[in-house]
Amino acid sequence: MTTLLEPKRKRTSKVTRKGQITIPVSFRQKNSLKEGSMVEITETDDNKLIVEPIPDLLSQIGCDKGKYDSAKLRKDLDESRKLWR
Repeated sequence: MTTLLEPKRKRTSKVTRKGQITIPVSFRQKNSLKEGSMVEITETDDNKLIVEPIPDLLSQIGCDKGKYDSAKLRKDLDESRKLWR
């Protein structure tokens, strides 16, 4: 069992003279990181660096397909607009 102080998986990576690191392939695959993917780097109060993937919004297209009735949404939107006119 892992705790907050014990990460699930650790890997090492060498920092290049330009400050670049390589994210291990297993992490890239798991997090769908490809060339050009964006990550957010946060420094904690105890000088740790947290690297988090930023989801590509284009990959989210269609994720709600079939969840909503477009005719009902349009009707609800039109009704709410009437209140503001």
